[in-house]
This record gives sequence, structure tokens and C-alpha cells, in this order.
Amino acid sequence: MKENGTTRRDFLKLMAAGGTVAAAGGFMSRTMAFAETPGKEDFGQCRSVKIRCISEVGWIDGQKLLKDMGASGGPKANQWRVNWDPKNSGGCCNLIEVETLEGKKHKFLLDTGWNNKYMEKVYKREGIDRMLKNKEIEFLYISHEHFDHFFGLETTLKYNPDIKIIIPSTFYDEGYHFLEGAEFMKAKARNRIPHRGELVKYEPAKVYKLYPGCASVTFDLPIVVRVRGEQSLFFNVKDKGLVCVTGCCHQSVPTYVDFAQKKLAGGDNLYALYGGLHIAPVGPLNAEGEQVVKEMAKYNFKKLACNHCTGVSAVQKMVELGYPVVKGTARYGSTSNLYLGNGDEIVFG
Repeated sequence: MKENGTTRRDFLKLMAAGGTVAAAGGFMSRTMAFAETPGKEDFGQCRSVKIRCISEVGWIDGQKLLKDMGASGGPKANQWRVNWDPKNSGGCCNLIEVETLEGKKHKFLLDTGWNNKYMEKVYKREGIDRMLKNKEIEFLYISHEHFDHFFGLETTLKYNPDIKIIIPSTFYDEGYHFLEGAEFMKAKARNRIPHRGELVKYEPAKVYKLYPGCASVTFDLPIVVRVRGEQSLFFNVKDKGLVCVTGCCHQSVPTYVDFAQKKLAGGDNLYALYGGLHIAPVGPLNAEGEQVVKEMAKYNFKKLACNHCTGVSAVQKMVELGYPVVKGTARYGSTSNLYLGNGDEIVFG
């Protein structure tokens, strides 16, 4: 059987081999052009940034995920029309707390997970439900439109339908429809609570200052199952250096970090990298993924706190190469203590 010009078997083989090319735009992402702006963008400094991993388990079984995708058309399928198995869904979500130089603290959510029942459970476990009710969380920042980062929207809106939401301007119509309150039956994606708050759209290649020392940049590229663009975060921590925080890093680690070095004040002093790096998300580390890991040495990060779609095999390679990988507790469903997982917390600063 052929789907979109390739056999399903070939598609599964490609994705299981690491997924870097199919899922992130591959080599194309390494040649993305940066906007030609004079000098480097100065977005200030902050005292610290604290990140609590609410959940990094996007899915339970990677091979099952690939089979669902393949049965609906492969990498070029529309995620809103894929027959996802709800029993295989989890979600990716992080709580971020920025402390300014004056000592003021700001909290926001990075992504909102996938399965609403699962996200309800982890929100209660980590106290996110209470924080949302009390409006301690200032906004929801959606890194990109993918199912495991966005389909759990209803769980967040249940506790604060008026919360400000920041998205990449590259969202498709379905994503906007979902924000307004919609159900996609085949994908089993449901949001019965219309968003009533401010919706902010960040355009690609521009540096947006969220707080002093905290900035967002959107990278415009096609991503698997018809998603476009991903926005990522940068924190300039006083006396430490630049902390890069990403949801999935579909734009690739070199594209992401090179942007910081070339376009951001403080980019010549890299300190840490946190989040999903999309190197070996559903299978063993392939040759391209191994090359990405090896290239990371040139950035000389002092801390690597990677999880979610980075892949255990990629983290193992980082450890083998002597990189400063931050370990976790392997609890609440995370599969290895080699990386920061569910319920784990890290402070930069």
C-alpha cells in the first residue's frame, strides 16, 4: 500500500530510525535564513528561571504513534484527521517561573499537553489547577500546534478561560477553531471551553520580549502532520549566561542556538539548554541524530536538561560524550533517570 508516494513500511522505517528528517524538516532547517537586522537584540537580564516539568511524556508507545500516523497518510497527514489512540496519549507541559533583577516573580505555562484526563491528573498533582484558578499563571505559551503540546487546551481553559495565550502566527485554521471551542471527532481532540482571553500571535524571525531577560522567537518551517512553525524561549540570566528553553526544537538544535549566538545580546555566553530536542523521538539514534549530538559540543553548555522528544538514546550519547546532562528521578511515568522528567524541577541562576 502506498501513501503520499511512499510505502507505509518505508514511512515507519524512516520515522523509527530517529525521525529527525521527516519530523523537523531535516537538512532544510539547517539552512533557514535569519532576518537581516543590525547588531544584536538586547532583551535585558533576569535573576533566575525555574522550570518544573509537569509532563514530558507526549505519548506512551512511539511505535503505536507511528502506526496511527501511517494509517492516516504518513508524515503529510493532517493531525486533525489522524485516528489517534487516546490510550496512547499523554502530553508535554512545563511551568516556568522568571525572577526579575528586582525580585519580582512571573509564572507561565509552556504548552498544555494532549490527553485531557491525563493533563487533569498531572495538573492536580503539581498544583497547576490551583495556580490557574488563582491567576498566578500569567499566560499560556504554545510552542507549536502539535497534538501533544496543544490538544489538552481544555484542561487549562477549565481553570481559567480568560488566560492570555501566546501562539506562533503560523497556526492553521483548525488551531484557531480549536481555541474558539471545537471537537475534531476522528482525532479525538476536544475543547468545549472557548478561549475568552487575549490571543497574541508572534511572527517568525522577530524577537519578542516577554519580561526583562526573557524573549521569544518563532522559527518558520514545515513540521510533520501538517504543522507549521515553532516558537522557542531565551533567558539571559545574570552572572550565568543564556538559557535556551524549547518545546520540541523542530527547527533543529543548530538553527536554534545559532540564532541566539548571531542575533541576541548575551548569545556568546551560552549556559544551558532545556526541553525537547527532537533528535531520536521514537527510535534508536540514527547517523544524522548522532551528528547533531556531536555538534552540540561546540556550544559548550554548562547544563543540558533535555527530555520529551530528545530520545533516551540521544541522551545516552550525550552522557557517553561527557556532556553535563542533568539527571531526573524517573517518576510519574518518565522512563529514565538520565533526564529531567515528570515532576522534576531545575533552577538556572
